[in-house]
Amino acid sequence: MPAPVPRQRAIPAAEGGQGTVAAPNESAQELPESRTAAADAAGSTGAEPAKATTTTTPAQLTLLLIENDPGGTPIVPDLLDQAGRPIRIRTARNLTEAERLLTDDVHCILLDLALPAPGRADDGDELAVLRHVLELAPRHAVLALTGADDTERGAEAVRVGAQDYLVRDELDGRLLSRAIRYAVERKRSDSAERRLAEGRLRAQENRRLERGLLPTPLLDGSPLRFAARYRPGRSRALLGGDFYDVVRTPDGTVHAMIGDVCGHGPDEAALGVELRIAWRALTLAGLCGDQLLSTLQQVLEHERPDDEIFATLCTVDIAPDGRRAGLCLAGHPSPLLARPGMPARLLPYENNGPALGLLPGARWPRMQVELGAEWSLMLYTDGLIEGRVGDTGERLGQEGMVDLIRRRLSEGLSGEELLRAAVNEVRDLNGGELTDDVAVLLLDRTR
Repeated sequence: MPAPVPRQRAIPAAEGGQGTVAAPNESAQELPESRTAAADAAGSTGAEPAKATTTTTPAQLTLLLIENDPGGTPIVPDLLDQAGRPIRIRTARNLTEAERLLTDDVHCILLDLALPAPGRADDGDELAVLRHVLELAPRHAVLALTGADDTERGAEAVRVGAQDYLVRDELDGRLLSRAIRYAVERKRSDSAERRLAEGRLRAQENRRLERGLLPTPLLDGSPLRFAARYRPGRSRALLGGDFYDVVRTPDGTVHAMIGDVCGHGPDEAALGVELRIAWRALTLAGLCGDQLLSTLQQVLEHERPDDEIFATLCTVDIAPDGRRAGLCLAGHPSPLLARPGMPARLLPYENNGPALGLLPGARWPRMQVELGAEWSLMLYTDGLIEGRVGDTGERLGQEGMVDLIRRRLSEGLSGEELLRAAVNEVRDLNGGELTDDVAVLLLDRTR
């Protein structure tokens, strides 16, 4: 009966630094016999078997030699690692046997390039056996073994993917031990660099994806000016649970929206994007007010990962003449209106409806608001008003935000400059970065 062999796990020792201690020069046939002899010796002397300890020690190096040499092996038996311990050796006579011995505690493979590659036609590829091993063990360190007159093939093996090559007639224990350690460390370094590069690529792709999910206002033909500031609460993120959008429908009405999904993680950011896109599609399809919000609530209920998730929302539809607007609030702070010669103030908040996702069958009344001939309308999320004020620990609140905007307007700031100064001041008052997402958009109508 063939000897049982440990099943290969996900991470080889060449990457993870895992290994088990065993006697050097073990092969597929010798391994069970040596373990049985050790057990018999322990029983005959009455010694208790060694108990496992929790002490972590550097893994013992394990070499898998793949070579069919009936006359004997060129490997020097007494191979030592950097700590002076014997390097464990497994011997395979062909690739089929090597696959069976390629367990997770193997650190390095020493491959004879003269071996034939199984299952491949003779197409003149002198490195077919190496390519087969690299496919079989893509995360293990590999050393190529060549003859003295075949060094060019050894150099080519390194180009294909081996960590180094050795000449059979020049082998000695010191050279081979050093080559094994070098190959293992180089493979670990290459693997770490590969994972780092893959991480950078994924991060770049994620950032491009997030940028693509940020809204592009559709205001062609409108005299209104648009500005926005967005600051996610999550570190190194471009999107949070806050979302906003502005579109102009064919009848000349400008529709603006800002919302906030409870939470700050990627799931909340994804849900915010879904709600924004749904709002734009429904608005362009002609829905408005209570009908639009009822449909958005259905979208939220179907798409949210948890029944406890809800979203606040503020929608404004500005008439084509720009002098009046309809306002719907779903648990969201009321917008701020500023007009020349009058102090900035909050729009009415009395008819505020519940946040989306809280009450089935809820209604959201639409309020009519007079804007005037010249105005600035600012929509924002609660991240702008929930920051702390200095060492007092008090929230800035809506009143503090209104005072801040009034002061900045008196300084002559407007548009992007106004929003940038306001967000920066709120952050400074908080004594550092805001932990909540912040979204602010500004619509201006001038003569």
